[in-house]
Amino acid sequence: MSDSPAWNDELLNANPHTAVDKRSRVQKMFAAIAPSYDLNNRLHSFWRDQAWRRTAVRLASLKPDDRVVDVACGTGDLALAMHTGLWPRHGEIGPARGQVIGVDFTFEMLPRAVEKSQVAGQPSQVHYINGDATALPLPDACCDVVSIAFGIRNVQEPDKALREFRRILRPGGRVIVLEFSEPTNPLIRSLNRLYTGKIMPITATMVSGDKSGAYKYLPKSIGTFWSREKMVQMLTEAGFVEITQRAMTFGVCICYRGMLAPK
Repeated sequence: MSDSPAWNDELLNANPHTAVDKRSRVQKMFAAIAPSYDLNNRLHSFWRDQAWRRTAVRLASLKPDDRVVDVACGTGDLALAMHTGLWPRHGEIGPARGQVIGVDFTFEMLPRAVEKSQVAGQPSQVHYINGDATALPLPDACCDVVSIAFGIRNVQEPDKALREFRRILRPGGRVIVLEFSEPTNPLIRSLNRLYTGKIMPITATMVSGDKSGAYKYLPKSIGTFWSREKMVQMLTEAGFVEITQRAMTFGVCICYRGMLAPK
């Protein structure tokens, strides 16, 4: 597998989420595209990806002393946005204030996240660790918010990951899931499929020089993943209540929010 693409046509003609080695393929894919990850995100979302993350931060209803765990943090965009949400009005941070922990199982992403934190002047308030969403290296009831942006569909066992999120949340905590979706409007859905399925794989591959098949996997992984109704169902089954969903950019992106009931 080391010399072959992470995703080939045979795998993508089927359902990539059923691949028994999906975890290692996703890991290989993200390691390959890490250098160009941010640029492609900005270009191919038409710079909307950061606005989606800001909405996720608002829905997290952050308090100054909250501890946030951002799973599948990638290069740190949402982790840094959560940090800004904790201290939006000033740069002085007291020792008892909140904290953000980013977790990603693709190690190659994390040095870029650390570098961005340093550039932003936040190296001591945002911490990054290498870990798996289905077995987080964190204790029970250790945080107030768990977030994941565009990562839940890449997990081998997403239902298991949701249960892990519940495990590490304190009573009254919030889970935020930001994920792509297919628009409900038939015309917009057709245009989006044309863009993500035909145009974006070509242009994103040109930008990145990628040979892993990452940008062929992306549209296939969206179209074959859970529906909005299924996501709400799985959040409910994981133990979350008061689940809401916010559609953005014609329904291309959905932000789900769930609560862990207080004791």
